[in-house]
Amino acid sequence: MENETVSRNFIENIIDKDLADGVYDTVHTRFPPEPNGYLHIGHAKSILLNYGLAKEYNGKFNMRFDDTNPTKEKSEFVESIKEDIKWLGADWEDRLFFASDYFDQMYEAAVKLIKKGKAYVCDLTADQIREYRGTLTEPGKESPYRNRSVEENLRLFEEMKEGKYGDGEKVLRAKIDMASPNMNMRDPVIYRVAHMTHHRTGDKWCIYPMYDFAHPIEDAIEGITHSICTLEFEDHRPLYDWVVRELEYPHPPKQIEFAKLYLTNVVTGKRYIKKLVEDGIVDGWDDPRLVSIAALRRRGYTPESIKMFVELCGVSKANSSVDYAMLEYCIREDLKLKRPRMMAVLDPLKLVIDNYPEGKTEYLEAPNNMENEELGTRQIPFGRELYIEREDFMADPPKKYKRLFPGTEVRLMNAYFVTCTGYEADEDGTVRVVHCTYDPETRGGNAPDGRKVKGTIHWVEAGHAGKALVRLYENIVDEEKGVYNKEDGSLNINPNSLTEVTAYVEPALMEAKGYDSFQFVRNGYFCADFRDSKEGAPVFNRIVSLKSSFKLPKA
Repeated sequence: MENETVSRNFIENIIDKDLADGVYDTVHTRFPPEPNGYLHIGHAKSILLNYGLAKEYNGKFNMRFDDTNPTKEKSEFVESIKEDIKWLGADWEDRLFFASDYFDQMYEAAVKLIKKGKAYVCDLTADQIREYRGTLTEPGKESPYRNRSVEENLRLFEEMKEGKYGDGEKVLRAKIDMASPNMNMRDPVIYRVAHMTHHRTGDKWCIYPMYDFAHPIEDAIEGITHSICTLEFEDHRPLYDWVVRELEYPHPPKQIEFAKLYLTNVVTGKRYIKKLVEDGIVDGWDDPRLVSIAALRRRGYTPESIKMFVELCGVSKANSSVDYAMLEYCIREDLKLKRPRMMAVLDPLKLVIDNYPEGKTEYLEAPNNMENEELGTRQIPFGRELYIEREDFMADPPKKYKRLFPGTEVRLMNAYFVTCTGYEADEDGTVRVVHCTYDPETRGGNAPDGRKVKGTIHWVEAGHAGKALVRLYENIVDEEKGVYNKEDGSLNINPNSLTEVTAYVEPALMEAKGYDSFQFVRNGYFCADFRDSKEGAPVFNRIVSLKSSFKLPKA
């Protein structure tokens, strides 16, 4: 074990070198979402990466909302994001911040750039600014307002702050290099006029900083050492460094980019999810068919399963996609030894044991999890009338069918051997009742004479069974067609993404409360819906089926 080598990701290697070289003497990270929607599975990677690095190096982790765009931001999103991050186990302690905490300092920073001759007020429209910016192969053209005097820029910027101009009438731009090969350095806009009420500062401001200007200032003020972000910000890094350098912060943070987490065949775009919500296709941002963190939590995923998934994905510089089946693998691995295995019948068919005494109920002992004895046992009622799954009986079965059919003997799980003696059916052939006899000597599921049966089926005793609504989910999008319609960019919706059935369940399951999860024997893992379950009337969401073709790649 002493010689075991631990594989380090490239971010850890950079941090190790920074600490060894004395660039920083501590590690301070942050997670900086914009509160304009719910977080999704991709954000979980960033949260756990930033928090994990802070923990690994005994450093600090900040939670900070980048609330610089009041047009899309809501307090509802702030609260949902905080809940998601707490649920994942990332603890910001007393370090909860907002970009809006620093609006005064950002304004002063902009004034400082103007005084240094590094920023100017520009009257070009947004379209003109785009036109003047040039292309990837041609340099940009300088704004006719680029060489205004410091005094004029200070006056105009002050007037922008005082509300003398309409939205889009004037902007403040950094004065950098209109011929730069990096488009982000061609005099980017750093402040714009926006007469909008902010969810925290109200109407105090009518000018707001742009993200690329605000973000490095926030990091520098908070003493962030390593600003970990996704690859799309790689081209923004020179601007990040320019802002920090020109504002002369003493301990400049270092921006490091890593690859985003992409899942196949899922919807993560806020615009698309918003439309699904507005069109009533899903019942909210936390609908269990989505992959927002809130949706995964409601469906029954655990923080441990998400952490396992993120660790399996790893940290790299190369963008790649991961199969959703890997996420399902992680929740199965997490739950299989932790949760009780109970009986629920989702497509019920009545079974009558004709030679069992009428009116009698007995209680049988059943293990809660055959792979984990520590979960103990429970008592389940048994009687003359039961429910079994409709697929567990066939009047005229194919050759290798091992369950119940006329003349065959099977095991009722944890109960008795029963032999099918006949059945009742409607005129159209639909079976309504199956008749059996039982062998009283086989209590517990084994025959004293050693005879074997090929099939074992689960059941629920009819007199004590509870009725529960069960939701069976498929992907919200039609996987065969792909997520997006190639012609108009709309989503290819799967019309069968939600099926609701009324199931008969063991009486103990009727006591389930929100987020309680179980394995339903042979049917999958299920979780009581925290929103729709009521006392004594649970609603169960299927988290995941029991089996998958997914295999972990060999190391």
